[in-house]
Amino acid sequence: MRAMVLDAARRPLRLTELPIPEPGPGQVLLKVTACAVCRTDIHIVDGELAEPQLPLVPGHEIVGEVVRLGPGAASIAIGSRLGVPWLGWTCGVCRFCQRGQENLCDRARFTGYTLPGGYAQYVVADHRFAFPIPERYSDVEAAPLLCAGLIGYRSYRFAGDAPRLGLYGFGAAAHILVQVARHQGRRVFAFVRPGDDEARRHALDLGAEWAGYSNEAPPEPLDAALLFAPVGALVPEALLRTERGGTVVCGGIHMSDIPSFPYALLWGERSVRSVANLTRQDALDFLELAPQVPVRVEAQVYPLEAANEALAALREGRIRGAAVLTMD
Repeated sequence: MRAMVLDAARRPLRLTELPIPEPGPGQVLLKVTACAVCRTDIHIVDGELAEPQLPLVPGHEIVGEVVRLGPGAASIAIGSRLGVPWLGWTCGVCRFCQRGQENLCDRARFTGYTLPGGYAQYVVADHRFAFPIPERYSDVEAAPLLCAGLIGYRSYRFAGDAPRLGLYGFGAAAHILVQVARHQGRRVFAFVRPGDDEARRHALDLGAEWAGYSNEAPPEPLDAALLFAPVGALVPEALLRTERGGTVVCGGIHMSDIPSFPYALLWGERSVRSVANLTRQDALDFLELAPQVPVRVEAQVYPLEAANEALAALREGRIRGAAVLTMD
């Protein structure tokens, strides 16, 4: 099979040929049709997430067709279309798994980081962490739902019932979440990097009632803010814009250091919390909700061998919606 491989941090991915993997116990073999490109992939390639299983095939927003079953995966039908997200395996027995927090599992393994990912024509996946894709979505449309959608939705849940929601960083996750929030009657205020007027227009087109730069004040206080930009300096900025009793949710796996800020920004029962990974229930809930909204996914498509170009475009803020690799 053709695959894009990371040999070492801060080096371009290498196009190569690898043996098609064999599914082990409880695994399925998928013929990959699409894999979205995530900012987490950039953090891995750039060495900001420092423990990848090298050499590595990145990619964790995978859509594919089941072509072979391993022992113990008989509940999955050959020919099924499944999606594979970041959380690829958990032990099921640690204290976190036992209390419904499998996203914090002591021994969790992650697709495209400690497990081979979807920048390839085939991938094996644990059948417990592979999910049916709603018929409404094409393979390209479905791929971003598997991280931008799922992690975004988990972050969104932690905002509670906040009627005025701020979204910092208007990329793949925010372009999905603004649609969910508007569907549920929330008011959305979007914050983009200074000077990015294209992102401002995009946010307004998708239903935000206001869109401004990340260093600007919204027209009224926020009840909650979701941070998808990996910029620690946005935490005190978001706290400044958030009403007493509000929550600032950091939705990324990596963020630059948060600078010191006066306690007065946190006082008034404001809170700051992070989001780690996802659970299977998050996936089931969001993939049921998305077609009801219905969420419209905007994607820029690249062939597999152009993965380095897609990563560069995402790194430089040149992607509207999401970037998706296709294998044909």
